[in-house]
Amino acid sequence: MCGVVAVSSAVSDQRGSWHVVHGRLGLVLGRRQPRGLEKRFRRGESAGYGVTMGWPADPESLLAGPRGRHVCWQLAAGRGWPAETRLGPAWERVLFSSLGADPADLASELAAAVDQADWHAVVADMSDLDLVEPLAGSVTWAMYWQAPDEVDQALAHPEVAGTLRPVAHVLTGAAGARWWSSGTDADTQRYVEAMPGQAGGPPLSGAADRLAAWLTEEEEGERSAATWPADPAAPYSGHWWSSPTWAGLAATTRALPGLGSLEIVAIEDWPGWAEVRCWPVTLHRPARICEITGPDDWVALVTRYPLEVTKSRRHDWWRVTGWAGSWLMPDYAAAAADYEAIHLTVGGYLTTAGRALAVNDARCLLAGWDPDKTYWLADVLTSGGPPVRWIQDDSVHLGWRQAGLGL
Repeated sequence: MCGVVAVSSAVSDQRGSWHVVHGRLGLVLGRRQPRGLEKRFRRGESAGYGVTMGWPADPESLLAGPRGRHVCWQLAAGRGWPAETRLGPAWERVLFSSLGADPADLASELAAAVDQADWHAVVADMSDLDLVEPLAGSVTWAMYWQAPDEVDQALAHPEVAGTLRPVAHVLTGAAGARWWSSGTDADTQRYVEAMPGQAGGPPLSGAADRLAAWLTEEEEGERSAATWPADPAAPYSGHWWSSPTWAGLAATTRALPGLGSLEIVAIEDWPGWAEVRCWPVTLHRPARICEITGPDDWVALVTRYPLEVTKSRRHDWWRVTGWAGSWLMPDYAAAAADYEAIHLTVGGYLTTAGRALAVNDARCLLAGWDPDKTYWLADVLTSGGPPVRWIQDDSVHLGWRQAGLGL
């Protein structure tokens, strides 16, 4: 089952282990970003905190999933070789013409580019925020309502992904990525609230009622989708998330030095924020936190608390994975009996998101859960002080600057 960490503010007592990851980037080698966002990234300072859960024993586990492959691609394209590098005609077809190409040609061209860099030297002086850049880039290109983009499709070929092996190995050992394997850091949690709008703050109460309502809506959605075609290729779309996004729970990510919350740069299905409030929260009592550190943890969570969502997710998730059989996701209302929160590590995100993972004869998919995000299933949080306003500004590091305290 998922690793359990009993956490209280200022003191963390490790009871187990788990993993997850995050990301977003602007234009890479001429590609258009999904939501029209372009960020400029500059050197940032280093930090590290949270209970270390441990990176995957095999760094190549990054190459098993689309988000892990893509973070390696983002690092290679953004930092690894000179800006004037041309990958070759096969990759030009993928990047500029949205066309497919022969995997052997893609692998040959990418290998030649990867071999140009000393990867240990590339990551040696990259800080926490420097490595948020390729992470954010990977997150940005995660899509669960349509087929993967052309780069994800190209990197899915084993021979192409294999050329990124040197990048995967140095990334998992990089000092600036050590926190990617850490559990929930109770002392740096931030709840992000979009502006403009009335300052409501994080939902600190009513978690049980919210989860009950969420479960009712999920069950009703599954019943309603029974009228949809059984053909997964039919042009139907519905809820594609497997996270409890729509439950209205408090959901937080950590603040980093120079960044109000990881969520404002590493969020799937970018909502178009221009200004946000980052509310500090803290625990008013210890919490049992399920830490998802990789595919096994996610499968174990779904296996223990299964909720069938085949009819409501069939069409969207088939487009992403090609699986036409039964689908399961976690019943978070049931999980709340054993855990006060569930946290996805950055490493867990990179190795798990976007993969159709077996749960007996069915499959499960981690979709719509941002790296490092904790969903709080119980009323264990309290306010940690006034919010801090952050404003989008492409002239500064990561595209966001602090605008001061206040509502």
